[in-house]
Amino acid sequence: MRPDFQRDLIPSDEVLQLIGALNAMKDELLNAAQQWELLDENGHVPVTPSCTVLLQHATDAQDLSRDVLRLTADFARSPHHTTRAGGTVLKHLGTAATTSSHAAPHFTKSAECALALPRSPNPTTRHHLANRMVIDHASARAFLRRTSEPLRDAAKELADHLSFQRFLATLTRQEGPPAPPPPKPSGCHR
Repeated sequence: MRPDFQRDLIPSDEVLQLIGALNAMKDELLNAAQQWELLDENGHVPVTPSCTVLLQHATDAQDLSRDVLRLTADFARSPHHTTRAGGTVLKHLGTAATTSSHAAPHFTKSAECALALPRSPNPTTRHHLANRMVIDHASARAFLRRTSEPLRDAAKELADHLSFQRFLATLTRQEGPPAPPPPKPSGCHR
């Protein structure tokens, strides 16, 4: 193996550990997006939406975003972010960190609308607030789902990197150059 290839490889145990962390975080984001529902089982806005639940969604989304950001910062501090695969992984992590930061504000706006609903005497204003609350909540959940995509892509990049390492390992296990082909029969036969 050429030395420049070795410098570009991330140790396989670190790759496996990072893939596990990325997959766990991706699953956590997708589960949150699926479970944190606002509408009832019939798809209607609850008469009295729980502001407490909506604020908890915002708090939990902020925690998830912090975890994505921390993972991104940890990887950026590692020496592996300068490799070809590491640079691509860092790009995906940066996208995930940015996207994840948008979920909590939308959950908070949804909670703000829920707080204003009971105090609004005008039916048109209540209707507008209810619609705004649903849109903000759905947007927040969409940001959670969208955050999972670059995490998935980063894990795939690392899995490809691991496959490349395995391929290189099989090449280096071969003993010496291949055997020369057998000599060709000469053209003169008598």
